[in-house]
Amino acid sequence: MSSSLSSRYPLRRHRFEHGDFRVELVGPESPEALIDESAFNVDERLPYWAELWPSARALAEELLDRPTPRGPVLELGCGLALPSLTLAWRGVQVVASDYYPEALEFATENARRNQLPPPETLLLDWRDPPPDLPQFDLVIAADVLYEARNIEMIINLLPRVLSPAGSFLLADPGRAHFPRFRKRLGPAGWTIGAEATRFVPGPTERPMQIHLLTIRRG
Repeated sequence: MSSSLSSRYPLRRHRFEHGDFRVELVGPESPEALIDESAFNVDERLPYWAELWPSARALAEELLDRPTPRGPVLELGCGLALPSLTLAWRGVQVVASDYYPEALEFATENARRNQLPPPETLLLDWRDPPPDLPQFDLVIAADVLYEARNIEMIINLLPRVLSPAGSFLLADPGRAHFPRFRKRLGPAGWTIGAEATRFVPGPTERPMQIHLLTIRRG
């Protein structure tokens, strides 16, 4: 385990298994303890990256059950990077991106400790993507609609990162802003090409329903 991470954070282990794929990820033991009031006051920054959300588990399952995509693939808001590592295990070139540099450190560490090819990492502010960022045939994200402002950020970002024939695969647990995001897709020039649901263990191990949308240009 990275001595740098283990010296800076009390760590918690997260196990995931689906079919032949098994990993054990590490993340901060207490995401709440990472809340920085000064950072929050600047841009309402909260450490959502530090938890392994049920939506990430559902997205990883979906990626394992689908045909192997052609890379490279971009993950938005990778957090602990389970979906990115799932693709890496399948031999796909993947770019794990997040707003937090700490998340990218954990993405690299979780690849290393599971003997997986490390994903390329990208520090990405959805409001200001780098001008040389390429477009991808597949962009994925799990549970990124936790703030109302993220709706417009994502809709504005998609034309920048998604190729003309590409698709955006989104996993969402039914956040309060999810219905509004769906309604905004059509007027913004996007269509839902396919929709599915999966049930994965939630925080109390009870099954939790996750929505999976495949979004394409209209």
